[in-house]
Amino acid sequence: MNKLLPLLLAAALAPQAAQANVNITEWMYSGGSGEFVEFTNLGNSAVDFTGWSYDDDSRLVGVFDLSAFGIVGAGESVIITEIDADTFRLDWGLSASVKVLGGYTNNLGRADEINLFDASGNLVDRLTYGDNAAAGGPRTQNASGYAGSFAALGANTATAWVLSSVGDVEGSYMSLSGAIGSPGVTSFAAPVPEPETYAMLLAGLGLVGAVARRRNKQA
Repeated sequence: MNKLLPLLLAAALAPQAAQANVNITEWMYSGGSGEFVEFTNLGNSAVDFTGWSYDDDSRLVGVFDLSAFGIVGAGESVIITEIDADTFRLDWGLSASVKVLGGYTNNLGRADEINLFDASGNLVDRLTYGDNAAAGGPRTQNASGYAGSFAALGANTATAWVLSSVGDVEGSYMSLSGAIGSPGVTSFAAPVPEPETYAMLLAGLGLVGAVARRRNKQA
């Protein structure tokens, strides 16, 4: 029975080794203190953003470097914006722990595209949108857009995205400059287990092993 302990431990921790999945989770093309795009690591393992990049509908790799995000943890959301990062945090009341890259100049238009590339130049996610619901997506002026369902993430279907409103499922609120959104957090990110959870898991597995050893000695 003791031989089962390593297998039980491996099975319990296996989900943490799953392939990470990064998606566009929110965007606003105009309003407030400036436009922004939010990317979230929806996978179960951290992602190194070194060499990753963003571009709009020109679809060129390397236009806006995302390397400064560094290691993005499971469930973590990061933000790019056209304005200074500190100004953006002040407007939205974000702490310094929320990673924000400011100063990109290939600004989003009313009808445009968001492209995320990894370090090898592979397209990770794309969202093409129009300037109103009929044209292919909500018009995100003074209010951000977020996916209306989990299935809409990564599907490049902006018509399945909705405008943020104060108190919605994303916990959206009004910034100091009057824009509505929830940059830095998304309801689609599964909570990451706390270290204490793993400690309890290991203790439980250890107890199983101890009971098994006792039974073997009594046999």
